Amino acid sequence: MKLNRLLFICLLLSLFGFTLQYSQLPRGLSNEAWLNQQTTLIQAQTNIDKNVLRLALQAYSHAQKQGVITRPLLTVIDYSKPSSEKRLWVFDLSSRKILFNTWVSHGKNSGGAKALSFSNAPGSLKSSIGVFVTDLTYMGGNGYSLRIKGLERGINDNAFRRDIVFHGARYVNPDNIKKYGQVGRSWGCPAVRVDMAKSLINTIKNKTLVFAYYPDQKWLTNSRYLAG
Repeated sequence: MKLNRLLFICLLLSLFGFTLQYSQLPRGLSNEAWLNQQTTLIQAQTNIDKNVLRLALQAYSHAQKQGVITRPLLTVIDYSKPSSEKRLWVFDLSSRKILFNTWVSHGKNSGGAKALSFSNAPGSLKSSIGVFVTDLTYMGGNGYSLRIKGLERGINDNAFRRDIVFHGARYVNPDNIKKYGQVGRSWGCPAVRVDMAKSLINTIKNKTLVFAYYPDQKWLTNSRYLAG
């Protein structure tokens, strides 16, 4: 009886244009099938590399099972692409919609137009790769900013105390790309355009997943978020 009542409520919600958000993987669907389904449906509407997307979804699946995240949002940064390309995406996995696709900076000591070197060390002025969870917002020297916590020991777990945060930066803009072939570089933070920083931060704040990719074989082989 309770099941029938729940189905009836769901039907009414759908008839009136509501959609149910989910943060858990659908029951009855294997993890592999879910990965294939999500990858295929999202890939069809974006320019993200299919293998990077699949790895990000795999990390999301592990984080969701561990209770690390609270909402079905996934931010992907592909540091294998040059900063002149829009290499940051935010996906709403409940609707499979792309909420943002924009430019993002890397650390000044990570490389020039392309990031080639990454670090977990304080003072390195390099970006970090791996799996992160977003935390709280604050007003700082770079304006409205969003703290993130690295979830991978030895890879990015110093991100919080390194003040690696999302923030807006005037050096992230199309004019710099036209003039220099790249956006400006940060001290390791994933900085975005000033005019979209607040909207992006408010969308992904408070325990959503961030996946920062680079084809580092040691990380790809050993990350517990990419296992299985």
